[in-house]
Amino acid sequence: MSDNYNKPNSSMFPVDTSKPILDYPLPLTWERMMAYLNCFAERYPQLEFSVLGESVLGRSIPMITLGEGKKTFIYIGTHHGMEWLTSVLLLRFINEYGEGLKEGRRIYNTHIPYLFKERRIIIIPMLNPDGVSYAIEGVSRNNPLASRLERMNPIHPDYSHWQANARGVDLNHNYDAGFAEYKQLEKQLGILGGAPTRYSGECPESEPEVGYLCNFIRFNQENIHAVLTLHTQGEEIYYTSAGEMCARSLSIAKALSRLCGYRLAEPEGPAAYGGLTDWCIRSLNIPSFTVECGKGENPLPLGEYFCVYAAMRQLFFEAPLLL
Repeated sequence: MSDNYNKPNSSMFPVDTSKPILDYPLPLTWERMMAYLNCFAERYPQLEFSVLGESVLGRSIPMITLGEGKKTFIYIGTHHGMEWLTSVLLLRFINEYGEGLKEGRRIYNTHIPYLFKERRIIIIPMLNPDGVSYAIEGVSRNNPLASRLERMNPIHPDYSHWQANARGVDLNHNYDAGFAEYKQLEKQLGILGGAPTRYSGECPESEPEVGYLCNFIRFNQENIHAVLTLHTQGEEIYYTSAGEMCARSLSIAKALSRLCGYRLAEPEGPAAYGGLTDWCIRSLNIPSFTVECGKGENPLPLGEYFCVYAAMRQLFFEAPLLL
């Protein structure tokens, strides 16, 4: 595991690590996530733990590879800071996958050792660690951007609804897909610069988090067969971009819908521009899906995580076999 990973301590990781499936008693900050991943790395040596890149404030963005097959499905959590519950879902999945692999178990209709051999799942559990820090812990006076952030956030010092990255760019509008059109919409929405949500940045891929991810997907696109992006909330699955879709997108989307019970939908308004799903479909012709997990008002509370995970669990295990 990379030296950038922190080691667990009691304040980060106040749970019983002897349990096969770990608990999540506290909101999942980046530091706590890294402690969980260290625990998983020690338990499951067959899994690969690496780093995609770094955030604006220098936090490493972990990447976990499950399996060694030729067909690859990428799962990505937490584009938006306040949607850190999606990272909890992905950690729980890594934990269950690792236990299933170690014990040679079958989960649903999937024999985990077979899944490991025949498919590769790449998980980026928290693309926006700085935004998560703001949403859970607020902004420290030691933050070099603190004064700017106070001006950006109309409900300062409450950052619990913060979606953007460290400098006020909404990562899921920072991809090169309808970027120019969205810039016009931004003006209509009165968004003229960095903000808690919906500001797309100066240019596509201006933010390191998006740049690292795009470069990784571009470099490996011949071996990437589908991309799944997790958000909250709405219990919907998006699989098109401006009416466009890839070959097999509809059939895969229908199967995903059956696996989790969420309805198929098309994004509307600002959500229809500049997202990862849009970019993968339009620029790379990779079937891509946005799943709006859970239902309620963002940010979904930690207490909702198990019910949301229960709905998504079969999808996580069986989606790669749709490729």
